[in-house]
Amino acid sequence: MPPRIMKNGRRIKRPQRPTLSSASRNSTFLETIFLVGLVIAVFIAFWLYQLVTILMSSSVSGPGPVMSLPDVPSPGGLIQQQQQGQVISGGLRGGVTSSLTGGGYKHFLDIALDLTSLEPAEVLATLEQNDPFQTNHFDTLLLQQETSLKRTLTIEEIKDIFPCPRLDERITLPDARVEQKAKDFRDGKHGTFLFFQHLRKAGGTNFCSLAEKNLPKEAQPHYYCMPDMGWSGNKDAGYLHSWSNEEIITRMAKQGFRIAGNEWENFDVSRHFDLPAVFATSFRKPLDRALSQFRFECIEDRGCHIKDVHKWWEQRKDLWNVYTKTFADPPVGARNHFKGSEHSKQRREMMATAIDTLSKFHIVLSMEWLAYAAPQVKSILGFNDVSALTTRVRPHISQAIREDGQEHNSLGSASIKKASWDPKEYLDAAQYKKMSEDLALDEILTEVARRMFLERLVCEDLGGGVPI
Repeated sequence: MPPRIMKNGRRIKRPQRPTLSSASRNSTFLETIFLVGLVIAVFIAFWLYQLVTILMSSSVSGPGPVMSLPDVPSPGGLIQQQQQGQVISGGLRGGVTSSLTGGGYKHFLDIALDLTSLEPAEVLATLEQNDPFQTNHFDTLLLQQETSLKRTLTIEEIKDIFPCPRLDERITLPDARVEQKAKDFRDGKHGTFLFFQHLRKAGGTNFCSLAEKNLPKEAQPHYYCMPDMGWSGNKDAGYLHSWSNEEIITRMAKQGFRIAGNEWENFDVSRHFDLPAVFATSFRKPLDRALSQFRFECIEDRGCHIKDVHKWWEQRKDLWNVYTKTFADPPVGARNHFKGSEHSKQRREMMATAIDTLSKFHIVLSMEWLAYAAPQVKSILGFNDVSALTTRVRPHISQAIREDGQEHNSLGSASIKKASWDPKEYLDAAQYKKMSEDLALDEILTEVARRMFLERLVCEDLGGGVPI
């Protein structure tokens, strides 16, 4: 008990603080808990509001809804949307990549590598059923419309079928091409030239003819755009892997040549990009290309005397997945890794290298769509006469003239189809299956190449979207 205080001789009791009852103490504790909980709830609600606002803002930016690209093996389909997000002056022409996105290159690379890990039959089934690169559905619609309209399509009609994808769904972004090299070529800088990786029977001769129509005669090698025919004493042509960069640069500059075709050897990924060149190539559906080579060389008697496609294919193992080998330049023996789960790692490495190489090529064309290549050829190479893109050009044509009415391509992909043998009709089921599976990796790389072409055709910030 506290001591009493004396005042004027009288004792006064010290006032005492009232004692809280047990109920009061419990009430105060509950009030404290309630207040703390309220503060936490408000804090959570605030950040949830911010998160929802950000997500809603992202989903409504741009002119319309966007379908997400599929991951393997999810069902695919053509992107039916307009470009979403801020349009930038980037890519090859502007040399600037988007600050909003790193592009979709890695997304599609992952799809390609996942496909590469599968066995050939699974690769083909997935490509056919899922269309993960959205190119096969486009090709079908394009063929239907060209046939119906009896003409090639306008750029606006093309964009109705394949609108420019949003930035983060583009395999061409970030753009790996070096614009300065293309500019130097367009400006006619001494020593610069066009390096054309010629995939046999995939539109390469058309491309050489295109160069002949736009380059001075003295700037053209005398034998099908292949300068090493003269360098080797008329022994070899199209073997640029066998020549050092120093030899190529010195000889090209000395002779004033402005195009060099490499047809029979791989692209050397370790050094060819160091050349003072702009790089171009042209693809074709792998099985169509293989059958066309058999027809051209063997059936039409150009150095081949095997008339049985079964025997021919067994003897031409060098053509199995020839695209992938060309752009990956793997060590000898790569063919042993084309099948089997135990070789999945080697296949993935090859495909990653091939796609990386292809992404650095300034022009990647598709033979089936050459009629739509004019805008890229004009803007990147500075060529004005593009008539060769719609004219059939074949080497040694006098040896086997074809009377099929397709000397001039007025129907785009429909004309190419009419002039080609249909593998499903020419080959028996077993041979069709075998050859298709032997080209499974090339099927993947071709779909990559075709998507690159389409994006550069329709996307304005990559120089596309202009009249054809």
